[in-house]
Amino acid sequence: MKYILKMSFSLFLILIINGCGKVEKKEQEPIEKETALVQMEFGKWNKQNDSLGVELNVNNFENWLELINRTEKIVCNDSIPKITSTTDSEIKTIYFRNTCSKEDSFRIIKTKNVIAIYNNKISKNNESGIPLDSLENVLRKDIENNGENLGLSESPEKLTICIQYDDKNDFKNLPNTLKQLTETYYRITNKTDLKILLIDKKYFSPPPRPKDEI
Repeated sequence: MKYILKMSFSLFLILIINGCGKVEKKEQEPIEKETALVQMEFGKWNKQNDSLGVELNVNNFENWLELINRTEKIVCNDSIPKITSTTDSEIKTIYFRNTCSKEDSFRIIKTKNVIAIYNNKISKNNESGIPLDSLENVLRKDIENNGENLGLSESPEKLTICIQYDDKNDFKNLPNTLKQLTETYYRITNKTDLKILLIDKKYFSPPPRPKDEI
């Protein structure tokens, strides 16, 4: 009986020692937190080649015109301008639908299919100066219209967002505007097919008339 008790006690001690060793070893192991980054791409064509994307860094430009000129050079070289933002939980890439003025100097976009964001204010048709806080309401009306109201977008596929700043305003708010725009669009549609153009005041100007017509 004493022998059995001694054996039981010895086994108990062995178990305690092994258990403490495992706990100590576990405490010494580095704790690694694995964070899965969500990757989202807005404005990308279905067959668009990722290698054609050229990054635009807003901080590298002195003014809006410089950024527009750089965008123009990118698209005229058969590449696609984009802006990428990264947070602790998300990598978001926004591709812009600009076209080369040398090949497409006259853009035919119906006004009703356009929502303009000018100096951080929204313009729609003849109404301007709408605060960005109203973005969801403005977007939803166009997205859900489906041609019913002749003054709104004909379809979600034709809806185009045109963003413009002038030299008197801080265009470096562009990343924040894009963040709000993409988040709102995705919340309404659960899609990422948002068409965004970066434009200047000459974008919708009609093409110059040929000399033989003057």
